[in-house]
Amino acid sequence: MAGAEILRPPVYRITLAQFATLVLLCLVLLASDKVRAYSVFSGGMIAILPQAYFAALAFRWRGARSARAIARSSYVGQVGKFLLSVAGFAAVFVALRPINAPAVFAGYLLMLVIQITGSWLLLRR
Repeated sequence: MAGAEILRPPVYRITLAQFATLVLLCLVLLASDKVRAYSVFSGGMIAILPQAYFAALAFRWRGARSARAIARSSYVGQVGKFLLSVAGFAAVFVALRPINAPAVFAGYLLMLVIQITGSWLLLRR
């Protein structure tokens, strides 16, 4: 009899929910202020892309025999997530002109709220 297979959590759903929310919000904002719309989009993508990278690495391995690989992937993913976030903010504030800084941070924080809420809902299942 084979051991029980632990399914990977569907973390990609969080990324999809974040992206769908971000696109809808930016389409609404586009009607009133183009700069604010792409600033919010930029901030949201700074949150979404590093989190998707982390999730891809952290949930690549499964099973007790892979515990060391899981831990290593999680550490690498966390460092990569941090570096991608820093690089994302640097690139946005250097390359985009004009930019609405509060909107960038608002988009980033909104995506973090969705990420935390989505993770909490997945853990409750």
